[in-house]
Amino acid sequence: MVAPDDDKSMGRARLMARAQNGDREAFHALFQEIGPIITRFLRRRVPDRDEIEDVCQEVLLAMYKSRHTYRPEYPFEPWLFAIARKVSGEHFHRGQRRSASQVLSNQITDGEGESRAELAVKVREALDGLSPSQMEALNFTKLLGLSVKEASQRAGTSVGSMKVRMHRAYKTLKESLTR
Repeated sequence: MVAPDDDKSMGRARLMARAQNGDREAFHALFQEIGPIITRFLRRRVPDRDEIEDVCQEVLLAMYKSRHTYRPEYPFEPWLFAIARKVSGEHFHRGQRRSASQVLSNQITDGEGESRAELAVKVREALDGLSPSQMEALNFTKLLGLSVKEASQRAGTSVGSMKVRMHRAYKTLKESLTR
């Protein structure tokens, strides 16, 4: 006997297979069914409740664009949640970069005749030069105000590794901003 959850999963896989073949009604039915599932998934990953709906829309759009990659012989949900994790991670990193850019541009005084706009561009470029792990270290320690130990626990790494990430982030920022 098939479990109710397995039956729902198979139903979603069938809807996706039909949608891949151009069935718009199947896509609509699938989106209606998985919208609440994605929203629940995102509640644990997107800290700003006001942004969950936007991120959910991004996930649905990414799913639509990636529909050709789904293989109907495999379960639908792991494929869907992989997309949702990727989109929510990208959203998180965009938010980190925006926040760090705002904080740094507010802390740096206008020097050498640079306008605030030019300085903001330099800061944005400097932040774009950081690796994701360096950006995460900077976000946890400087923006969220976590201790190195707390930041390392949240990042799932050792205290020593977190210190190295922070040092490299500072060094990269300093080099980028003093050019």
